[in-house]
Amino acid sequence: MSLWLAGVAGGCHPVGEGSEQQDRSVQIWTVGSINGLSLNGLSLNGLSLNGLSLNGLSLNGLSTSQFDLWFQTNPTLNDSVMRYVVLCAVPAGVTRTYTSALTGSTWSWTGGLGLAPDWAQGTPATLTEQRLVSACLAAHTNKFGLQIPLSVQGQGAAGTTVPTDPGELEDYPEREGCFFGNLFNNEGIYAGNNRKALNHKESTPRACALSIKKSGPPECPPIIRVDPDCSEICTQDAASGIYTSCTYNGITYPALTTRLRKQDIYTCGDGVCQVSEKCGTKNDYDNCASDCGRCP
Repeated sequence: MSLWLAGVAGGCHPVGEGSEQQDRSVQIWTVGSINGLSLNGLSLNGLSLNGLSLNGLSLNGLSTSQFDLWFQTNPTLNDSVMRYVVLCAVPAGVTRTYTSALTGSTWSWTGGLGLAPDWAQGTPATLTEQRLVSACLAAHTNKFGLQIPLSVQGQGAAGTTVPTDPGELEDYPEREGCFFGNLFNNEGIYAGNNRKALNHKESTPRACALSIKKSGPPECPPIIRVDPDCSEICTQDAASGIYTSCTYNGITYPALTTRLRKQDIYTCGDGVCQVSEKCGTKNDYDNCASDCGRCP
C-alpha cells in the first residue's frame, strides 16, 4: 500500500467547529496513491520524542492526559511529529483523531504504511515496532524542511512487505539510503549511504543519507550517518533487493530503504540555484558560481 501525502492551505491544522476553529488556518492531509510513495518533510527537531507515550495509538491512547500534556508542550511541532508517526504506524486510510482536553482543539492524522499494527490497534508498541517507526520517521526527515517525494521500501513488524508499484523503481531510480535505530529508548537513529558518493558538483535536498565525495557524510543530528555503506552492515532480501535489517554497535535493527527521483539529485551548472547549493566562484555544489552567482 503506497501513499501520497498532499497538503492544502498553510500553518498548523487543528480542525473543529465553532468560530475559534474557523478563524484558524486549516491544513488537510490526504492519502492518494499506493505503496511506499510519500512526501518527506519532518524537521530534525521532530525526531525528539521525549514524552510521547508508547501505550497505544488507539483513540483511547490519544485521549489520555499524558498524551495531552505532551502534545500541548509544542502543538505545532508535535502535530508534525504525529502526522508522520501515524503515517508510519497506522494502515492506509485509517484516521487517528485527538481532541485536547486542555484547549478543546482537534487534530486529525491519516495512516499510510502500517508498519506497527499492534501499536496502531492500541497495545503498547513492541521493540520491533519502536524501531520500525523510528526508521520511518528518520526516512521522512528533511534537513531543509522541504517536501520531496520518495519511495520507502521495507517490511512491517508483522513481516508484511510494503508493496512496490510496477513503475515505482523506474520513477524512483536513484538508490538513497538505509535507515534504522530507535528514538524511543535512546539507542540512537542511523542512516547509511546506499549508492556511490555524489561528486563535487552534486547535492540533494534530502541531505541526510547520501555522502558527497568532497565533504563526506552529512551532519543531520540527531541522525547519525554511519561510515560503512548499507551493503556492508545490512542484510538484503534476495527477491526484492531491499535491506531488511542492519547491524550496528552490536544491535540488529529492522531497516527501511529509500529511493529518489533523478531530478532530486541536483548538479551545479544546471542553471538553478538549489537550496543545497551556495554562491561562490567555482563549480562545486557549495561554491557554485554558475547557478548561484558570486557571493556578495
